[in-house]
Amino acid sequence: MYVFSESLFCLLYRIFSRTFRKESWETVRELDLTNSNLGDSGVKLLRAALGPNSKLQTLRLSCCNLTEGCCDDLASVLRSHHSELRELELRDNDLQDSGVRALSAGLEDPRCKLQRLGLSGCLVTERGCASLASALRSNPSHLRKLDLSYNHPGDSGVRALSAGVEDPSFKLETLLMDHGGEIVLRPGLRKYGCQLTLDPNTAHRELSLSEGDRKVTHTEGREQPYPDHPERFDWWPHVLCREGLSGTRCYWEAECSGGAMIAVAYKGISRKGKGSDSGFGYNDQSWSLWCSGEGFFARHNSNSTLIPAPSSRRVGVYLDWPAGTLSFYSVSSDTLTHLHTFHTTFTQPLYPGFYVGHGTSVSLCMLG
Repeated sequence: MYVFSESLFCLLYRIFSRTFRKESWETVRELDLTNSNLGDSGVKLLRAALGPNSKLQTLRLSCCNLTEGCCDDLASVLRSHHSELRELELRDNDLQDSGVRALSAGLEDPRCKLQRLGLSGCLVTERGCASLASALRSNPSHLRKLDLSYNHPGDSGVRALSAGVEDPSFKLETLLMDHGGEIVLRPGLRKYGCQLTLDPNTAHRELSLSEGDRKVTHTEGREQPYPDHPERFDWWPHVLCREGLSGTRCYWEAECSGGAMIAVAYKGISRKGKGSDSGFGYNDQSWSLWCSGEGFFARHNSNSTLIPAPSSRRVGVYLDWPAGTLSFYSVSSDTLTHLHTFHTTFTQPLYPGFYVGHGTSVSLCMLG
């Protein structure tokens, strides 16, 4: 399987360079471009690169900054007589109903053999569901799994697609439509925005909380009059949030004035002493991203990954707890640039937290 997480320029260079020649495509079965900033123009070039001898069966385009503009090209791939595509993952792209309608034109074609389609978090309403239901009635023989979670299908959309599961002439076996509602019709990852507050009972004594427990500042030797508490970090300048996150998708942003670590941790992380068992990212209880004017690096269980990216004061964090992914993004003018993703299986609620360097402040951002 080929997996990319890079800029569109680098991706297209690979596609058309001698090191990734046309004949290479004839052997590729799976292609994962998740978080690649592929964009609609990249899908158009990808379609052109997949010639008549392509054996591609699985294509993952999650969180690739796609819009409805790419869906005609994807539909063209689906209805191609030589296409062997069986799985198409498009989650967390703002395709909207117009994009789903265009995609459905490919699904309804009898030459389409797609078995699994992921449209989770794609801004789909009952109108998009109606297009999908119509496509499945026209071509009911192949699609087995349809993921429409984190959309807003409404009662009519649920009824239209649920009928396909109950109809014995349909092959559809799995229909996911959970976590729906109008709240998830916001564009981008902010649809998963969550409200967080810092927990003063966990804050190191040199960390001062303000702005309704949404900002933390390292006071450099000036201790705060916090009461004793078993959950307080006594050596590392750490603080955790009150809210434990599990079972769903969550997104938040933080802004740092200097060197800081943005992290999540299980509640059971040690709070005492300067050992690795209590430092964010130095154990199997926590995952972290170090942010400074010099750049970023990610750390878990003392394994570090240097991230070659321009520094940014604002960082977005996307937790997909059920999928076992934790992603970090630099944020600039509401544009997200992927930095790093951890892949694991989460077993407990995760508590967002921060390591705050000397003279540094970290603020939880309000998501409009």
